[in-house]
Amino acid sequence: MASVRARSDTKKLFIDFNYQGVRCREQTLLVDSARNRKQLETLIQRMEAKILVGNFDYAGFFPGSKNLKKLEDAGVIQSSEQCANLAANNTQASHTPLFSEFADQWFIEMKIQWRSSHTRNVESIIESSLKPSFKNKRTGDVTKADILEARNQMARRKGRGASGLMSSKSINNHMTILRMILTEAADRYEFENPFRNIKPLKLQKVHIEPFSLTEVESILQTVREDYRNYYLLRFYTGMRTGEIDGLKWEFVDFERREILVRETLINGETEYTKTNGSQREIPMFGPVYEALKAQHAATGKLSKFVFCNSEAKPLDHNNVTKRVWYPLLRALNLKKRRPYQTRHTAATLLLASGENPEWVARTLGHSSTEMLFKVYSRYIPNLTRMDGSAFERLIQSRVIEEVVASEELTYETE
Repeated sequence: MASVRARSDTKKLFIDFNYQGVRCREQTLLVDSARNRKQLETLIQRMEAKILVGNFDYAGFFPGSKNLKKLEDAGVIQSSEQCANLAANNTQASHTPLFSEFADQWFIEMKIQWRSSHTRNVESIIESSLKPSFKNKRTGDVTKADILEARNQMARRKGRGASGLMSSKSINNHMTILRMILTEAADRYEFENPFRNIKPLKLQKVHIEPFSLTEVESILQTVREDYRNYYLLRFYTGMRTGEIDGLKWEFVDFERREILVRETLINGETEYTKTNGSQREIPMFGPVYEALKAQHAATGKLSKFVFCNSEAKPLDHNNVTKRVWYPLLRALNLKKRRPYQTRHTAATLLLASGENPEWVARTLGHSSTEMLFKVYSRYIPNLTRMDGSAFERLIQSRVIEEVVASEELTYETE
């Protein structure tokens, strides 16, 4: 049984274990800490698993180790030259399928558990990015260097990032699919996963620009009559674009005054929401209830969708954004902002009004309050009294107490 120990003189960690009856100690440069011990314990688990199935490559785990000579002399392992030749032969005779073939197989096996939009996204990533990056390469021969080079190529591709290139978020999404494919292949064909220790790119902090309540009221007073109810719901419910565009009358409960979020619209078709947490009930606040009543009178008998075009089909959000939203902002001399800012606006208004953060998170379809505090905190300084006002009041109260006490003392002495 391997163990992690520390040298008494240097306090550096080493691994102490027996391999094929030979005691081995592998030194490291890691100082003795809980984090470093955990790292070495993870390495030990991998070692012991490979030893158990007879697939442990000592030189691969500890290249340049002084113990290699001792193990060669004991006949436990082959010489380094023999190991190199064997590794080369194994690479040449690799029985793993081509990456493109295994990626197709993995996609077929996995897509049964995905929603349609995610299936399309994954298929696009595999076809446009991953297959070209590992063309004619066997899955077991993909190296860490190959993966990093593929990522660098993605970073040079044109995209929707601020620089005109692929954003870090998009690259991470592509790399996540690659990691899943290689992890499954490594488990299935028993080779070392080359994706190990590759961290995702850091993402920039989300920048939001919600509208003020005055701006919201101005927009609702100015927008075209046939879109007033639509934008009122966007501002006062925080529904996502796909959720409100795909909202059907069957999910509007006037009796309970609730909007049941059950589906989302993607590419003209409704399907299950983004996540399980997105399935929720949104209360109809006063203006929302009245807006939906008015909308029902306009489209209730025309379409199954709450908001629809003249053909009773759901709205095309790209068309609405270009023809209605952006011209409206220009007319009001407001900064150009994506329609998604209506959702951020709803979040800030709800929180600023003093609503419970957990309730707001559920209303917006978030699984926790973490995102609320992370994204919206600067717009809600009084939400949890984390603006210094409580401390300021405490200081002022103490100053007042001291002044009053001083005046009473002066009065008594007189």
